[in-house]
Amino acid sequence: MFDDNAAAAPPVWRQIDRRSRALGFDMPSEPDTGAMLRFLAASKPGGRLLELGTGTGLATAWLLAGMGQGASLVSVDSDPAVQTVARDVLGGDPRVTFAIGDGLDYVRAHPPAAFDLIFADAWPGKYEGLDETLALLRPGGFYVIDDMSRQPNWPPGHQPRGGALAARLKSHPHLATVALGWASGLVIAARRP
Repeated sequence: MFDDNAAAAPPVWRQIDRRSRALGFDMPSEPDTGAMLRFLAASKPGGRLLELGTGTGLATAWLLAGMGQGASLVSVDSDPAVQTVARDVLGGDPRVTFAIGDGLDYVRAHPPAAFDLIFADAWPGKYEGLDETLALLRPGGFYVIDDMSRQPNWPPGHQPRGGALAARLKSHPHLATVALGWASGLVIAARRP
């Protein structure tokens, strides 16, 4: 009952997962993370969502599964080779726009309070440009990061960086934050009104 999130994945998720494995893509978002993203996206009917780090679109599929018809999602990645999977499988959904480029450049090109949910799954928006990214959240908006528990693909010396990021979010005066030792380790922050 409590471990069936993979079974509840959006149908396109399996297709993206197969193509991700065939590419050797080793940075996928877990089904538990996806289920949380679907849940949070559903709480923002008509919302504007931003994903920094499309990858192959595994998390994108979950976000779209939770979004209402009036919501929109922009998904940004710097690697066109992996984002092509997401574009091929999900690009027909009019609620999503894919952008190729540096996530931090994308963040800097937008005014404050532009988004209702931000999933930062890349260095830009997470370890780089955090304050600028958080400024994009509307009151009541969610900022979500994963991979906060030790991961096999972390570079040497990364552990303290993750701890410092979590502590910074928890002490932020405009955020209510929860750290979850679940999936790959999630931190979810809500912007206070």
